[in-house]
Amino acid sequence: MVVSVLAIAIAIGSQLTYTALVPKVEEVAPTPSPTLPTGPIPDVAIAEERTWSGSMQVGEANLEIELDGVLAPQAVASFIDLAGKDFFTGITCHRLTTSGIFVLQCGQSSETPDGGPGYTFGPIENAPVDNFYPKGTLAMARVSSNALGAEGAASSMSSQFFIVYEDSTISADEAGGYTIFGKITGGLEDLQSVFDAGVDGGGVDGAPALETKLGAIELR
Repeated sequence: MVVSVLAIAIAIGSQLTYTALVPKVEEVAPTPSPTLPTGPIPDVAIAEERTWSGSMQVGEANLEIELDGVLAPQAVASFIDLAGKDFFTGITCHRLTTSGIFVLQCGQSSETPDGGPGYTFGPIENAPVDNFYPKGTLAMARVSSNALGAEGAASSMSSQFFIVYEDSTISADEAGGYTIFGKITGGLEDLQSVFDAGVDGGGVDGAPALETKLGAIELR
């Protein structure tokens, strides 16, 4: 899956691409409402209604992170469950935006038919009322309401998330904003080479010029 703000869902073979950023000019008309995967969603109790701390390897950077299991329990439960199953290891961060909003998007698997873990969840949790996502934010990507309608879009979160590497204002759509489930508390500067290298082939929205993969995630 890939997520654009306003996210547009585009069918690519059997995979969905979500985008949580401003849609590209050529993406004028979204495809008809895609069928999202359904399956058992990790129990929200996994989040334990507490703050989690740990580390996440992203490219050459070892990021220190905190997850908010109080304000975003379902997103945190899903992230913890997938990390514990080693779902994220080796996944390439597939999207970088370098103008307007500043995010690195990760979590789309090439090993599963839908690009995700086989389930989606909602509703949106802990979205900022002012649409402001500060540097270091960890937030969930989703499909836009243009593709699924507000109700469907609000329940289209899965494994994709984005790292905000510079303060960004990301407009909400009909479904709302984007779930903030945690933050980076250290190490973000070690990803600067990825941000500086920009988008592969030029432009402001696309695959990073420097391939960047997820590695080990440890939480406690």
